Amino acid sequence: MKNEDKKKRIIEAALTVFAEKGFYNSKISEIAEKAEVADGTIYLYFKSKDDLLISLFEYEGAIIVSNMKKAMEKVKDPVEKIRTFAINHLNMVTKNRNLATIIQVELRQSSKFMKEYVNKKFVEYLNLISDAIHEGQKIGIIREEIKSGIAKRAFFGALDEMARYWVLSPSKKYNPISSAKQISDIFIRGLIKEEYLNKY
Repeated sequence: MKNEDKKKRIIEAALTVFAEKGFYNSKISEIAEKAEVADGTIYLYFKSKDDLLISLFEYEGAIIVSNMKKAMEKVKDPVEKIRTFAINHLNMVTKNRNLATIIQVELRQSSKFMKEYVNKKFVEYLNLISDAIHEGQKIGIIREEIKSGIAKRAFFGALDEMARYWVLSPSKKYNPISSAKQISDIFIRGLIKEEYLNKY
């Protein structure tokens, strides 16, 4: 248990350092100092800085997926589940700026992450959208011809672009929550059958 606590401390320190200094500019020694461990201790748990970044993503990703599942399970209507996903996803951006910076900027600068890493947690996260779509199709609200694989990526892509804008833009022109609702409305109107348009 002591080792797990130390590993968690290193991951949390890396989250702060990577977000503040950027992945490439961050040094293992800075992360070690933040985590209050010796530099060499980090290499007992992680092979490299890239490995630490990926471990950070897996650790935080598991929490994100779990929290999203809990939020969506509280909602019965599959269409409202899609809206719930959007609101919770962009709400996460406002609540944890450091994590949002890591996901939106730093992960994409790691060649190991982009080329080699099999992103199982991300697939699981996207599948929460496709599950809601399938549920809506099953009860006849969402159009049968909608391909969930395309729809989930298009929907997440819109949310992801808004999250990236919020992280990188100094103006913060668009509120993430109102943006989530508007993006949801656009997509929902494209997903559901015409006879249900007035309901949503």
